[in-house]
Amino acid sequence: MDTLPAAPPKPSVDDSSEQPQRVDSSQLLRGARTVEIEHAGQRYTLRLTRENKLILTK
Repeated sequence: MDTLPAAPPKPSVDDSSEQPQRVDSSQLLRGARTVEIEHAGQRYTLRLTRENKLILTK
């Protein structure tokens, strides 16, 4: 009788030992000063300021 191997344990969602994903802002903005982000049915705006800072607003 063949048995399936045990499934590996699922990683914890709040695993602080795992490094967060890193994305360069230029990949998000793609040369624009603003980009809209959809999250959980809500729209957010990520904006690059004249001082080269990022502002995220709902």
